Amino acid sequence: MPKIKTNSGAKKRFTLTGTGRVKRKHAYKSHILTKKTTKRKRNLTYTSLVDTADEKRMKGLLVA
Repeated sequence: MPKIKTNSGAKKRFTLTGTGRVKRKHAYKSHILTKKTTKRKRNLTYTSLVDTADEKRMKGLLVA
């Protein structure tokens, strides 16, 4: 069987943590930032983890 290719889009957007969870960035921080509050923009800066319901799907895309 051929090797499974890693999804290029997922490769750029997600990273695996040391414990095997999937890290992601928040959306809505690229443009039209003037109407968003400073607090909202600051909170969107930090990374978070992919929900456990979606984790298996994301790991399938990141297979390498």
